[in-house]
Amino acid sequence: MALITTQPKNPIFHRCTTLHRSIPRRDNSTTVLGLGSIKNFNFNQKQSKISLKNNPFTYNLAVTAKATANAAFGEGLEAEEGSLKHRRILLSEVEVKRERSVFFGRKWNTLDVGTAGIVLVMHVLCLFAPFHLNWPAFWVAVALYVVTGLFGITLSFHRNLSHRSFKLPKWLEYFFAYCGVLALQGNPIDWVSTHRYHHQFCDSERDPHSPTEGFWFSHMSWLFDTNSIIERCGEPNNVGDLEKQPFYRFLRSTYLVHPFALGALLYAAGGFPFLVWGMGVRIVWVYHITWFVNSACHVWGNQAWNTRDLSRNNWWVALLAFGEGWHNNHHAFEYSARHGLEWWQLDMTWYVVRFLQAVGLATEVKLPTESQKQRMAFNSDTITT
Repeated sequence: MALITTQPKNPIFHRCTTLHRSIPRRDNSTTVLGLGSIKNFNFNQKQSKISLKNNPFTYNLAVTAKATANAAFGEGLEAEEGSLKHRRILLSEVEVKRERSVFFGRKWNTLDVGTAGIVLVMHVLCLFAPFHLNWPAFWVAVALYVVTGLFGITLSFHRNLSHRSFKLPKWLEYFFAYCGVLALQGNPIDWVSTHRYHHQFCDSERDPHSPTEGFWFSHMSWLFDTNSIIERCGEPNNVGDLEKQPFYRFLRSTYLVHPFALGALLYAAGGFPFLVWGMGVRIVWVYHITWFVNSACHVWGNQAWNTRDLSRNNWWVALLAFGEGWHNNHHAFEYSARHGLEWWQLDMTWYVVRFLQAVGLATEVKLPTESQKQRMAFNSDTITT
């Protein structure tokens, strides 16, 4: 999953940096989401009559996006890279082909500094955790881990908003999205934009966070170069479906207020221990779990489907990230509300979606058919690295 947010548009917060990626915006227009060379789907219904309901995503966006990216950047670069010897990431066959230095050799802007500063502050806050541990503070952290991580990031930001894997009543969709804002990973519009770009350009030169540029780059350091998304992918024009909704525009313009208000509430309720555990420990825990989906799930694990990218199914990330670790399954069937496709693949997010479907709150729940699975299957045995 990608983490991104824009600079607040409200003048009150003009000098406040956002936590994650910043995309320069030239205008507020909404345009087409190009998801590959086979089909282009528009999340702005004013510009196209194509319906997401009928055909939400192509079966293998990574294949078509990779071909598009290679064409854009030229085959010459690929040939030049092929003549070089690349280092491999530890315990993996994945090669670092384009080592990217984020911390040195470039000019940092104020958003870069602010983003790194807030991430650093959250980690420093964790250092106080052993000295301020009590059971109420611990259970507050666990509860918010579920509320912001499962309901907010994996169910809302990822499966519902990014991929439209199911539909919810608007009041419930907005509630879950607000839970995601409290994870301090960015507002929904920009988080979703980066994630859609990741699938469109997966593991190519235009992927916002690929381990081919280094494990730590894909894990977290990409967040601190706030101009790279616009340089790689162009304008954030792939979220017209969200930008046309006032609620999501409101969250974008007031994004920082909400998690910090939660921090103030926690401090008022339980003092410094609640702040340390409910904000610092919980936020950093959900940070790295989310980031492992971008890094570890493209480096370690097995590939059950022929996605022609680096996505892997990783059981321990799936355990920590409420089912998001079945990442190769996800890249094969991006529209699927279920990532743990086998009975033994634990997927807590899917169980929540299934419950919502059973009580009539989740509708149009998308799952891959047998014919779609056959198209993505390997002709030989599963590849493991």
